[in-house]
Amino acid sequence: MNGWLALGISIVAEVVGTSALKASEGFTRLWPSVLVVAGYAVAFYCLSLVLRTIPVGVAYAIWSGLGIVLITVVAFVLYGQKIDLAGLIGMGLIVAGVLVLNLFSRATPH
Repeated sequence: MNGWLALGISIVAEVVGTSALKASEGFTRLWPSVLVVAGYAVAFYCLSLVLRTIPVGVAYAIWSGLGIVLITVVAFVLYGQKIDLAGLIGMGLIVAGVLVLNLFSRATPH
């Protein structure tokens, strides 16, 4: 599997798992709890595949950075959680960091 595709799947699976974590209500609801475990299992499996071709520091920076942004969007849509201007600026900086890492770093395979 292509490393970048595996990274994308890993990020989406982690966001699904984290979103379901809130819905599991402390693992007291069965199906959201199953989704948490499945989401994290897929996320970490795919992340392990990513590390075959993408350096761990680069992969983790992208995985965690985009995961933060996506889970914030999901929390806004599904749970009505709000984000203030400082949060938006911070997430913009995270996205900018991921872009700089991908576009300009020699550590990132292109």
